[in-house]
Amino acid sequence: MDAPLEKIADPTLAEMGKNLKEAMKMLEDSQRRTEEENGKKLLSGDIPGPLQGSGQDMVSILQLVQNLMHGDEDEEPQSTRIQNIGEQGHIALLGHSLGAYISTLDKEKLRKLTTRILSDTTLWLCRIFRYENGCAYFHEEEREGLAKICRLAIHSRYEDFVVDGFNVLYNKMPVIYLSAAARPGLGQYLCNQLGLPFPCLCRVPCNTMFGSQHQMDVAFLEKLIKDDIERGKLPLLLVANAGTAAVGHTDKIGRLKELCEQYGIWLHVKGVNLATLALGYVSSSVLAATKCDSMTLTPGPWLGLPAVPAVTLYKHDDPALTLVAGLTSNKPTDKLRALPLWLSLQYLGLDGIVERIKHACQLSQRLQESLKKVNHIKILVEDELSSPVVVFRFFQELPGSDPGLNAIPAPNMAPSAVSQERHSCDALNRWLGEQLKQLVPASGLTVMDLEVEGTCVRFSPLTTAAVLGTRGEDVDQLIACIQRKLPVLTCTLQLREEFKQEVAGTAGLLYVDDPNWPGIGVVRYEHANDDKSSLKSDPEGEKIHAGLLKKLNELESDLTFKMGPEYKSMKSCIYIGMASDDIDVSELVETIAVTAREIEENSRLLENMTEVVRKGIQEAQVQLQKANEERLLEEGVLRQIPVVGSVLNWFSPVQASQKGRTFNLTAGSLESTEHTYMYKVQGSGVTPPQTPSGARTKQRLPGQKPFKRSLRGSDAVSETSSVSHIEDLEKMEHLSGGQDASEANSPERHPGVPTPPEAEQTGALQDRAQRLEDDCPQMRKPRSTDLRFTQPVNSHL
Repeated sequence: MDAPLEKIADPTLAEMGKNLKEAMKMLEDSQRRTEEENGKKLLSGDIPGPLQGSGQDMVSILQLVQNLMHGDEDEEPQSTRIQNIGEQGHIALLGHSLGAYISTLDKEKLRKLTTRILSDTTLWLCRIFRYENGCAYFHEEEREGLAKICRLAIHSRYEDFVVDGFNVLYNKMPVIYLSAAARPGLGQYLCNQLGLPFPCLCRVPCNTMFGSQHQMDVAFLEKLIKDDIERGKLPLLLVANAGTAAVGHTDKIGRLKELCEQYGIWLHVKGVNLATLALGYVSSSVLAATKCDSMTLTPGPWLGLPAVPAVTLYKHDDPALTLVAGLTSNKPTDKLRALPLWLSLQYLGLDGIVERIKHACQLSQRLQESLKKVNHIKILVEDELSSPVVVFRFFQELPGSDPGLNAIPAPNMAPSAVSQERHSCDALNRWLGEQLKQLVPASGLTVMDLEVEGTCVRFSPLTTAAVLGTRGEDVDQLIACIQRKLPVLTCTLQLREEFKQEVAGTAGLLYVDDPNWPGIGVVRYEHANDDKSSLKSDPEGEKIHAGLLKKLNELESDLTFKMGPEYKSMKSCIYIGMASDDIDVSELVETIAVTAREIEENSRLLENMTEVVRKGIQEAQVQLQKANEERLLEEGVLRQIPVVGSVLNWFSPVQASQKGRTFNLTAGSLESTEHTYMYKVQGSGVTPPQTPSGARTKQRLPGQKPFKRSLRGSDAVSETSSVSHIEDLEKMEHLSGGQDASEANSPERHPGVPTPPEAEQTGALQDRAQRLEDDCPQMRKPRSTDLRFTQPVNSHL
């Protein structure tokens, strides 16, 4: 142990010890501060920027949320559907904040309050949707309620499942029956949540002969149940649809309920049509859902309530099993899920709830009645009186088909023709749906692909009207837009086959069959170096098609042109859009072929000219160097010496002409510039010939755009103009009748004599008549011989 410094007798040693102690303390403090700073740097480096420091104020945080919701100011605004949040929406949003505040109460008050909220909401929903003596489970994910019901059914049918677990299921595998029209991915979700293998799912097909093609085939379902029982399986649960996800059709729930009671199967119903249970009039097929074992409701979209949970109503007498299945909970915070819906239902009241659902059904009926009056539109509606979903599509009647059957092809039609017609209509319906969504965003339309009907457009106001604020005026606007787009669809579909034939008959063009393109067609120009067997991109072809696209867009026609890769390869093609009027397809195809050929020839001419110019420059350099050497020989060596050369040039100047070379681009030859320096003028050279154009010259009326057929009303104009044409011809013949008598005094016989006015007039009329006959050969007067203007031979010559 070190002795205290005060006990050291030597003052020098004591001073040295004191200084050393202070120095060591300073070093230790410095090291400690360095370590603390490094620790802070490491800590701050690991923490994200918004969390560093003492925190941020509320305004900055809300500004950050706003930027994340709507994007930065530099970004382009995106056209998305904005939810119409009214006062009922604010009440629902208030419920989430209020639920967080209520969760801070003491346990006894929280238990009483949550029990009251849950019981009130369950009672109100059961009374509104006619489901007596039911229980409710509130969940965020719509499919979560069905998964809990499946777990409840397993516990109900397998008494030893709690003890033996999946060994019970292995000995007698459960079967869950789903309709073929169910939402995609539902069966996989249930198996993942329950831990069941996929063979536990059974897909029930829909009707093929009788009834709706989107309803479950009850007879086939009964056959499947019997087969599963014979194989030792246990039919567990059946999921029926009261409004399928695609077209809103309802299964025969009454017949399905009888079948489930017969074989002890749990019946669960889901679908948008369950919302109509709140109305005064309900169809019998939907009303039968009130007798099922459970149903899933989605009141949020139906009533326009944001962030409101879905509800699964069920009937079961054993609270222990429902607790094990997860349908009930002892946690008060789980019961607070019903708080937003509890507040919203009180705010709307029964009249407000019924009014919103009734308004959505009236919108569907309004659209359905209006579409019945529109040609080339087929409606896929199961029940015309009460269906809240309207699905429609554009179709074109095929030869030998029944219009009422959606243009079902005749037996003698080739399958390729049927498939081509189907793909064409699908592309057009997809285009129609996207156009209507942009023109009427409040309609909430969706485009979907059905297995049998093809691409269709769906209007489901029960899931969108309350959110988007759809009104009756929006439906009328939707009908007006459909009527404006129908002529474009019919005209485009009629011109497709003509365009394909014209392209097939034109050299250098290849028709590209793209089933996803809704326009007239797709065409590709095959240049000389095109490798037809290759599917890779072609730089030369891409350059030609880019120039072709630019030329076509410069014509300012009503057609739209785009360039993109081919459907099955990476080669560039020209995509021709929709036709809004009668288009002259032959002129369109010929213009494309000629323009592409000219671009290819000009490109090759430019390449050849570049090579010729390069060789010409090299030849000119050689000739100029040779001429310079000859000049040195003529002038002599003495003239090249600086001082001596100047004296000689002063006494005896050299008369040397400036010699150069000029390159004639037209002739591709190298010429001398002596003529230019001698006569002080530029040589005229050879006049380049005009570039021949293969495009057909078509006479257009004033204001008529390219690729338009001649209007029928132009016949009257041509008849009116033909009268003046014939009068000019008669006047010209009358003046030429006395021409032979005055030809002796013609200027050709007497040079220097002025031309009389009659001769000038006759010549002008001759030129005008010739132009009229060339432009309008159908207006030429019928006569035995053509009118000729000849000059008699002078006798003295």
